[in-house]
Amino acid sequence: MKVMDKGSLASRKKLLRAQTEREILQSLDHPFLPTLYTHFETDKFSCLVMEFCPGGDLHTLRQRQPGKHFSEQAVKFYVAEVLLALEYLHMLGIVYRDLKPENVLVREDGHIMLSDFDLSLRCAVSPTLVKFSSLESEPLRKNPVYCVQPACIEPSCIQPSCVAPTTCFSPRLFSSKSKKERKPKNEIGNQVSPLPELIAEPTGARSMSFVGTHEYLAPEIIKGEGHGSAVDWWTFGIFLYELLFGKTPFKGSGNRATLFNVVGQPLRFPESPVVSFSARDLIRGLLVKEPQHRLAYKRGATEIKQHPFFEGINWALIRCASPPDIPKPG
Repeated sequence: MKVMDKGSLASRKKLLRAQTEREILQSLDHPFLPTLYTHFETDKFSCLVMEFCPGGDLHTLRQRQPGKHFSEQAVKFYVAEVLLALEYLHMLGIVYRDLKPENVLVREDGHIMLSDFDLSLRCAVSPTLVKFSSLESEPLRKNPVYCVQPACIEPSCIQPSCVAPTTCFSPRLFSSKSKKERKPKNEIGNQVSPLPELIAEPTGARSMSFVGTHEYLAPEIIKGEGHGSAVDWWTFGIFLYELLFGKTPFKGSGNRATLFNVVGQPLRFPESPVVSFSARDLIRGLLVKEPQHRLAYKRGATEIKQHPFFEGINWALIRCASPPDIPKPG
């Protein structure tokens, strides 16, 4: 249960934020987001009754890991579920704005629940189906192993039937046929057209508010340029970095130094722990300081889900995956 002191909220002019949080919670229906069972008020307090998460939060859980960071496989599990939660919020026109390990709770079954929506921004969004042809797609990456364009995915192989049913993280994202068995598709007439993509990114959202945690603030918020949904993809990149390396990339000696680093210092990776190229590549794409050039700026979570870091994940059946850590009863 979340208990808020109404006097404190009023003195800090946060009554409207509390009301917005309650309204957002009432609108949610997603496995990785909280369910608001009821809410009530007393003379002094406003109370929200939600599911209890016995696993605590990812910040506390990270502190208990060897080296105070998660394994890359565990990180992939947690950030994949967070990504789906953010995708759903953006489809509703909600910009979260407060992603950090402390706000990602662990349920009884080991899956996550995003919490705390008092900093969230609501705006209009118009979900659309967009069909990308291979000719319209952006140029492919030079490395042929990494193919992140919609045209590179065959419609017949993004269905659950193409994935080994035992796990959602099986490398068998595609059908079990070997490359030798597949018929070549060199002729344009034989190529399968890609399925349309649902784009539901609230790109029109704008706010001038200075909100968030210093180490997670996007450059556009710090510079007061106004910000939109792209701030969630910046914080997603910081979140991914912290889970992998046990620290955030721009932390300074104090808040002022941290803000300076976010705006003016380049992204750097520590030598240890060693993480995959695809993980570093995803972080680089997310932590682009100019929001209009940031990964997912226009296509949202759809673009991130196609990144090689998430290769092998069956997004439709992700809830069947075995969590890396299941809270012990009692």
